[in-house]
Amino acid sequence: MNRRAYLKTVAAAGLAGALPAPAAGKPIQLQCDLEVAPGKEQALEAAFHKTFSPVIRKQPGFVDVKLLKLRHAVVGEVPTKATYKLLISFETEEQRLAWVATDDHQRVWPAMEKNLTKFNAILYDQV
Repeated sequence: MNRRAYLKTVAAAGLAGALPAPAAGKPIQLQCDLEVAPGKEQALEAAFHKTFSPVIRKQPGFVDVKLLKLRHAVVGEVPTKATYKLLISFETEEQRLAWVATDDHQRVWPAMEKNLTKFNAILYDQV
């Protein structure tokens, strides 16, 4: 192995070891309830599919992302005004926070947020 290849291998191993391993393969999930501004549903969906989703999928530790649209309550009551739910999963919370700090996130999240009147974000650990 030449010196350059060796240094690249060592650097890659060091970066991989810098983040904590997932807790027994159980990722975290951020669930965001989204209240969409009137008439902005199609714009939100387009921003998700064309901008947000392709970029987040390339992030280290990314597991899954989904945008759900409320149909109706089967049991219980429909949530207040949140008609969409954004589900984001990463291997670790540290990786999710690293994604939030990227220039990519700063560029693509506003395309989603400009269609909202309100949102909340709740973090879950998979058990």
